[in-house]
Order: sequence, then structure tokens, then C-alpha cells
Amino acid sequence: MKFNADEIASVIQQEVEQFASQLDVREVGTVLEVGDGIARVYGLSGIMAGEMVEFPGGITGLAFNLEENSVGVIILGDYLKINEGDEVKALGRLLSVPVGEAVVGRVLDPLGNPLDGKGPVHTTERRPVETIAVGVAQRHPVCEPLQTGIKAVDAMTPIGRGQRELIIGDRKTGKTAIAIDAIVNQRDSGVKCFYVAIGQKDSSVAAVIKKLEELGAMEYTTVIVAGASAPAPLQYVAPYSGTSMAEYFMFKGQHALIVYDDLSKQAVAYRQLSLLMRRPPGREAYPGDVFYCHSRLLERSSKLSNELGGGSLTSLPIIETLEGEVSAYIPTNVISITDGQIYLQPDLFFAGIRPAMNAGISVSRVGGAAQIKAMKSVAGGLRLDLAAFRELEAFAQLGTELDAATQSRLDRGYRMVELLKQPQYKPMPVAQQVLSIYAGTRGHLDKIPVTDVARWEREFLQFVDDRHADLLAEIVQKGALTDELQDRIKAAIAAFQQQFKPTATGA
Repeated sequence: MKFNADEIASVIQQEVEQFASQLDVREVGTVLEVGDGIARVYGLSGIMAGEMVEFPGGITGLAFNLEENSVGVIILGDYLKINEGDEVKALGRLLSVPVGEAVVGRVLDPLGNPLDGKGPVHTTERRPVETIAVGVAQRHPVCEPLQTGIKAVDAMTPIGRGQRELIIGDRKTGKTAIAIDAIVNQRDSGVKCFYVAIGQKDSSVAAVIKKLEELGAMEYTTVIVAGASAPAPLQYVAPYSGTSMAEYFMFKGQHALIVYDDLSKQAVAYRQLSLLMRRPPGREAYPGDVFYCHSRLLERSSKLSNELGGGSLTSLPIIETLEGEVSAYIPTNVISITDGQIYLQPDLFFAGIRPAMNAGISVSRVGGAAQIKAMKSVAGGLRLDLAAFRELEAFAQLGTELDAATQSRLDRGYRMVELLKQPQYKPMPVAQQVLSIYAGTRGHLDKIPVTDVARWEREFLQFVDDRHADLLAEIVQKGALTDELQDRIKAAIAAFQQQFKPTATGA
């Protein structure tokens, strides 16, 4: 049997060219100790801060503390399955989450794994969880309104696309309700919504998801859940994951809204991790960089310049206070980062004034730039008037005699408070809000009994809808109240006043 030397040489050459090394060169370390969601690892001397590592069983972790002889790793999974002496591999990449249209309408955990039983998230694109916010030159000033559908918010503390408006108040004062109403109101606006639940009870989150589904809002909403039973590392990572998913749409030139519910729970999770890592505690035992933890998150919300597509990411961070203490460490930190706050007061909430917004402390630092001209013209002095009314009301309770002018201001204040009440899940279109507030601020309700104000508004808006639908369309189209338009509104109010019958008991 003869062999052809050339043939053998060509086969060998082909094999050599196709040979791929099976060696997997990675840095490997050993677990020194593990517990409470963190592990100390020896041997990963070349690891980067924030790099991912893998434990046996596919459990991942994140390099959190780079020390001289070891690396502190936060474990993104079940730390009870990790033992001392286990091998740890550095993965050479940063933590990332799936992004794109596939995440819309889903309920996910902070790593992008589905929790809703609807199968895997089919997307090829991923974004790092931590990215640097766009710089000043790449931003455009906030100039477009983001309508929440809540009269008190849209009139007194307007929110613009690309703004960060803090919702702050004690527990059970309606903070989540305002955020959910804002999501529900985005139904036909093309805004993609993201709701990040951090440290919330699973039953509360399930109720929110059920309500969003009932109202048809889950079609454009993504819910990221790191519940009260989730490990602290997942609660810490959750807001960043949600922001990465929302940023995808912002950089595509679209608009997104993200709700962090709530950042005080995230700060507590971060404090827990930092103390376990032996980082020095500061005020209220929080680490010194807890401000940076929130600022690098909230700075990612912005309105991009036209060159970058003009997309926007609006954020509504929620902070829970204890006994109304807005001067505590985390509340003051987040107030200083955001562009305004909506402060919800327990006294008002329990008095049935909902949303329980304190007009004196609540503010929007974007102001009229986030309102249509029609709303700006009818609600210009409303916030200051209501704040003055609260002071006047406190003074009137002393039982002193009031002159006629003061009494009339007080009476109008009571009617405006009644007018700004709004039930949950009933967002109102901006044109209807303009009509409603116009009637109140221009004195058309002064003769209506306070108990009849809500019924007057409801019936009046129905009357306008039936007989003067063109009026609503024109407000939306023009965005401003011309003299001719104001005359037509006055005529509509006058026509309605003639047919409105106050209740005999109204006072």
C-alpha cells in the first residue's frame, strides 16, 4: 500500500489550521468565607470592580470590594448553596440585562429572568446595568409635558419629559397610587413605562400588576421585582437594571417613564451590603457613598439633544419618610438630586383629601416649561394660593372675626381643595383639567355649596363632552387659551349653571 506524501502533508496542514485550543484561560479564586449574601474570595488579583464572577452551580456574583488580599463579592442568587473552598471563576464581563421590545409587558427579576410564567425573554440585545449618564452637552432642557392625569400634580407641580420628580411621604399616604396613575395615563402617549418594586411585599406588587393588567397598562409597562424576600444584592441592583432597560428606548429616540418604589429600601439594602463588607459607616450607619449610589442612578434620567434623537427618560423616585421627617439623611440626599418633589401629608390623607399633596412644600423646579400654555394660564398662582389658604385656615380656627375679603378667599380655598380631589385610577385628560381649574380659579364655583363641587365638576365635564366637544378638541389643538376660547368657556359654564341644581342640604 503506497502513501502519497503530498496528500498526508495537506491533511496535516489542514488539521493544524483548524486546530482550536480547548484551554479556557480564566482567573480562578477560592471562597474564604460566605454568608448573608456576600462571599470573600482569595486569588482573583486581576479582577475589575463590578466584574461578574461565577460560583459552582451557575450562581453569579459581582465584585464589590477590592481589597489587598481578597475580593468581597455580592452574590446574586442563593448564597446557601455556596460553600467555603468552592472555586470561583472571573467572567471578564460586567453585569448586563436583556433590553428591547421583548421586555415590554413582562414581569422580570433584576437580572432579566421572567417571573410571569410567559416563557423566556427573546432578545439578542443586552445593556450593562451600570452606565455613565450622558453629559451636559448631550442634553436638551426639559420642554415637553409628561401628563400624569392628576389635576393637583399637572397644575401645581408639573412633570416634564426627562425630569426627575420625587414622591415623598410617610407609609400609606398614596405615593404608589400617584406613580401608578401616571403610568395608567400614558396609555395613548407612546411612553414606555417601567415600575421597579424594591423591598415591597409580594402581595402588594401582585395587586399593582393585576390592576395594571385590568386597566390595559401592562401592554406598554415592564415590572422589575426585587421583593422584600429577595436578597439584598438584588434589591440594590434592581433600580440600575430597570434604568438600563428604559435607557434602550431613550437612545432609540422614544420616551420612557420609570418609577422606583422605593429608593429608601434600596439604600437600606446598600447599607446592609456595605456593613457586611466592613465599609466604614457614616450618618445613620449608611456608607459615605450612598449619595453617589443614588446620584449616578438618577442622573441617567434626561432629555437627550436633538442630535441624539431627542428621546427622554423621566423618573419618579419614591422615598418613604418616618413621622414626616424630610430632613433625614436619605430624603435630603434625594431631594437635592431631583428636580422637585411631591410631598404627601398624612393629615390631609386621613382627612379624605387625596392626593394628599402639601402645596406649600411640593415644588417642581422645571415649572411652566412642563405645562401647556392653557394650563399655565389657569393654574399660574394656584400653588401659592393653596399654600396661603392652609395658613389662613389655621388662623381661622382660632375663632377670630374675619373680614369679607378674607372670608371669600377662605371659601374659594375650600372649593379648590374639593375640586383637586381625585379618585385613584381615574386620570383626567389635560383639556378637562384646564376647564375644571378654570372654573375654580375664576370664581365660577364660589356660589356652589362645597359638598356639591365634585358633582358640579363631574356633570359639567359630561355637559361639555356632550354639547361642546369641539371646545375640548380646540384646547388640545391650540394648547393656549385665546380670548375667543375663554369667552366660549364662560358661555358653556353659564349655560350649565342654569341647569345645575344644588342639593338642598349643600352648604
